[in-house]
Amino acid sequence: MTPLRSLCLVQVGLCCLLAAACAQTPPPATAKLEYITVMNRHGVRTSTMSNERLNEYSLEPWPKWDVATGELTPRGRVQMKLLGEYDRAYLTRAGLIGAQGCDEANRFYFWSDTMPRDIESGRWLAAGIFPGCPVAIGAVPAGKSDPLFSPTSLLKPDSALAEAALLGRIGGHPETLDAVYRDKFEAMERVLLGCDPGKNCPPGKAPKQSLLVQTSTVRVQPGRSAELEGPMHTASTLAETFQMEYADGMKDRDLGWGRLDKAKVRELMFLQEAYIDLESRTPYLARVHGSNLLSHMLRSMQQAVRGEAVEGALGKPGGRGLYLLGHDSDVSYIAGMLGISWLLADYAPNCRPPGGALVFEIWRDTPSGKRTVRAYLRAQTLDQLRFATPLSLQTPPAKAPIFIPGCSTAAEGWPCDWDAFQRVVQAAIDPAFVTAATEAPRAGEMH
Repeated sequence: MTPLRSLCLVQVGLCCLLAAACAQTPPPATAKLEYITVMNRHGVRTSTMSNERLNEYSLEPWPKWDVATGELTPRGRVQMKLLGEYDRAYLTRAGLIGAQGCDEANRFYFWSDTMPRDIESGRWLAAGIFPGCPVAIGAVPAGKSDPLFSPTSLLKPDSALAEAALLGRIGGHPETLDAVYRDKFEAMERVLLGCDPGKNCPPGKAPKQSLLVQTSTVRVQPGRSAELEGPMHTASTLAETFQMEYADGMKDRDLGWGRLDKAKVRELMFLQEAYIDLESRTPYLARVHGSNLLSHMLRSMQQAVRGEAVEGALGKPGGRGLYLLGHDSDVSYIAGMLGISWLLADYAPNCRPPGGALVFEIWRDTPSGKRTVRAYLRAQTLDQLRFATPLSLQTPPAKAPIFIPGCSTAAEGWPCDWDAFQRVVQAAIDPAFVTAATEAPRAGEMH
C-alpha cells in the first residue's frame, strides 16, 4: 500500500469517527425535541434485475433469492424492526414518546410509496417503534402513482432542459464516462468473470453482455426527465446487488462467487454513487423529482411548529413525527436540492444504505423559545446489517451530521435557525413541480 493511500484511509477513518462523535453530541440541556421528519429508504431487498438478466453479465449463475425480484427479504424485515427499536429508544429518551401505550402511535404519521417493499418496510419499522400497536401505513391505492414519489406522472418537466442539465455535468459527451471509469468497470468484470477480461479468461468463454463494450448515452422522452443509460447504469445495479447480498447475510462462498468481501463491496459501490450523483443530484433533475416531496415535508414541519393545520402537511396538528418510506433516489433528490453531503463508515460518500434515512429534527430552547433544525443521515453499518445486530442507545446505528449550506451554523451538530431553514428549503423547491397534498387514505387503503 502506498503512503498516499494509507494517508487517505486514515483521513477517511478520522472523518467517520468525527462524524459519529458529532452526531452523538446532543443539543443544549435546555433544548427539547419537538418534531422529527424521517425520509427512510426501504430495507434490504433482492436485486431489481432478474437472475436471467444478471446471468448475462457473468460466467457463473448468480445465487437465487428466497423472494421475488425487488422485494424486501426476510432479513430485511428483521433489520427494519431493529431500526425501529433503536428509534423508539432514541425518541423515548428525547421525550417524543412517553408511557401512554398505543395512543402515542397516533402522534406519528407513516406514509409509503406504493411498492410492496416500501409498505412492508414501513410495517416492520413501525413494529419496532410501537411494539404491539396497530400502526397504519398510508399509501395511495394499489395500481396508482403517488405524486409525492413520482411527480412527473402529473407534472411534465422540460425534457430539453433536463438533457442539457445532465449533459452539462459530463462535458456534453456521455461516452467520456466509459473511459474515465474503465478501471472500475474492469474491477467489476474481474468479479463477474473470475479472471482479467480479455487476458486470463478461459478461451471461448465470455458473458453475453460486457460493461466494456457498452456505450453511455443520455435518453430523453418528451415530457420526461433525462436518464443516463449504458455501462454506468448497469454497473450501478450490479454493485448494489452485491451490496444487498452482503447486507442480507449471504454466505461468503456465494458472495460474488467467493470473490468479494466488505472492502471490495464498498469499492464497487463507488460506481453506484457516481451514477446516482449524475442521475439524482444534478440540480434540475433533483428539483423535478424532489420538489413535491420536500415541499410536503416542510409544510408538515411548519404545521408542527404552528400547532394548526397547514395546507399540504402530512398528518394532523399536534403530531410529533413524520416517517416517509421510499427509495434511495428520494434521499438523493433532497440532497441535490439542498446541496448537502455526508460520509458514513463502511460506505462511499453520500450513500443511502438499505434502511438508511435522511432526518430533520426541530429542537426548541425552553428559556428563549428559539427553534433550530438539525439534520443527519442515520443508517446501519454493513456489518450491523449482515449480522442483524440488535441496536440500542449503547450500540446505535451510524449517524453523520449534515451541514446545510445557507442556514447551518458552526455550533455543535451544525444546527440551522428555524426561519433560515425555511428560507433555504423554500428556495430549493421548484413550485412548478409541487402538487396538491396526498390525501390521507381511507380505512380500506391503510396497510
